[in-house]
Amino acid sequence: MPLEAGLLEILACPACHAPLREVSAAGTGADADTDVDAEDGTAELACTGGGCGLAYPIRDGIPVLLVDEARRPA
Repeated sequence: MPLEAGLLEILACPACHAPLREVSAAGTGADADTDVDAEDGTAELACTGGGCGLAYPIRDGIPVLLVDEARRPA
């Protein structure tokens, strides 16, 4: 179940304060698939900031916006 659009509009990266967008956990960046199922743990929120790029997991439909839990870009 994707996150509500209204929620995505107000969420920001805790590290750099850039907007976040929902992507599949397998990919990040501009080419990532945005049609994901957050309930089975295959989604995350990726930072759109150019120098940051952290990806925050979505667990049980809840975004985990902790820098320590974020995946660093490869």
